[in-house]
Parts: sequence; C-alpha cells; structure tokens
Amino acid sequence: MSNFPQCETLELVQKDQVLHVTLNRPEARNAMSLTMVAELETVFSLIENDGGVRAVVLRGAGGHFCAGGDIRDMAGARGQSPKEGGEDPFYRLNRAFGRMIEQVNNSSKVVIAILEGAVMGGGFGLACVSDVAIAAASARFGLPETSLGVIPAQIAPFVVERIGLTQARRLALLGMRFDGAEASRLGVVHQFCETGDQVDEVLASAIEQVRKCAPHATSVTKALLHRVGHEPMSRLLDDAASQFAEAIRSDEGAEGTMAFMQKRPPRWAETDSSDKS
Repeated sequence: MSNFPQCETLELVQKDQVLHVTLNRPEARNAMSLTMVAELETVFSLIENDGGVRAVVLRGAGGHFCAGGDIRDMAGARGQSPKEGGEDPFYRLNRAFGRMIEQVNNSSKVVIAILEGAVMGGGFGLACVSDVAIAAASARFGLPETSLGVIPAQIAPFVVERIGLTQARRLALLGMRFDGAEASRLGVVHQFCETGDQVDEVLASAIEQVRKCAPHATSVTKALLHRVGHEPMSRLLDDAASQFAEAIRSDEGAEGTMAFMQKRPPRWAETDSSDKS
C-alpha cells in the first residue's frame, strides 16, 4: 500500500481498498489552490500502480465539494509579469489544473465523486471526470466562467465528453447554474439523493459493486472506454479482442470462471478490514 505524505489541503483515509480523499479547505468552500492541485497529483500518482487501492472517493469538507479556482492564486498570478520568452503565470496556473484533471480522468482506479454544496468551475470539472457521480440535495452546479469574463479553458473538453456538445454549449455560453436534479437529467451525475442517508447508501452500494469486479479487468475496461471516438473503430476492436483473450487466460479470468462454477464470490471480492490514514 502507498505511504501517503502529510497534506495541507487534503484529508486521506484508506478503508479496505478504498481511498477516501476529502478536499479540506472548508473556509474557502474547498476552492482549488495550486497546493491542492499538486497534492491531488501526488496522491493519484502514488496509487496508480498500487493494487491495495481499487477506488477513490472524492468529497469536500464543510458541506461543499469545490467552489472553483482559488482567488488568492489568481491574484498572485496577476501580480507576476511573464519573463521575456517565458510562460504567462496565468497559463501556468490554468494548465496545472488541466494536467491534474486529466490525470484523474485517466486514473486506472474507479473514481467516485460525492457532490454537495458548491460544485463550480474546477469542482464541476472534477465531477465530469468521475466514473460515478452522486449528488446530494444541497449540490449546486455551474460553469460561471463566461459571466466572470474568463473561459472554462481546462474544463470545457471534459464537459463535452460528459454530456455532449449541445448541452455543454448551453451551460458554458450562458454561464448557467443548476441543481442536482438538473445535473442528473443532463448526465453530469448518475444519481441524485434527497437525503444524507441516501447518499451514504448509494456510496456504500457503489463501493460494494467495485469490490465485486476484478481489479485488472476494471482498469483495462476503463482504458478501453476512454479510447472510443479517438481512434479508428476497427483498430480499437482488434486491440479489444487481444485484451479479451488475455483476460480469459489470466489468473483473474480463471478465478472468475471457477468462482461462478462453484457458486462463491471470487477472491477479489474479499474485504480487508484495515483502515489507514
């Protein structure tokens, strides 16, 4: 299992094979600072090849998920002048977030987002790269950038992938804000919960389903899904057939078949009761 460093903006708790990552800047509604971006990058790098972590639950402290970019970082960038021939500080700031969100998007782990309170800007982007998104009744979503005179530069491509171009255009070009029920209708989130107890139940059910699925088969499937629409279909299907043959012949494939025949849970569905924080 990974040894996690001390984090200034994140709270990390590992239970069984699930890493719970809480964005922990409640005084700023968990606004995405450069420190938080760097810490998220570090955590996702550490767990990428860690078989002891199969899922990541992202949540925000203090009743909010993430209110967007950190104003203090923006002010700091405004006070810097780009060196001749060098990168603009606003470019560095914006692109750092983009690299992190791309890393989360491409993670081999199952990423589950619990969305409460403010889910704006960068927080909205994180929601759009989750594999499972669960919205609480308090959740309020938005792409307010155009109403502030800026653009959702690193977020927009992931919004388009999530809900399609036509809906993304409406949300981004009108700077729209909306609730969890509308987010569910649009496909931003998968489940909308009326109560906190329901959020907990849906999360527990999702984690249980992750536990029932083979770890390697899950990560290969996620990578395969990401390739759809980005390369010729015939080449994709050729590769998928090769991966299927490898999966059938793998230890996971043998165990899954044997477990089915013997009417028992496969080994990967066994839990480890240890907690780590």
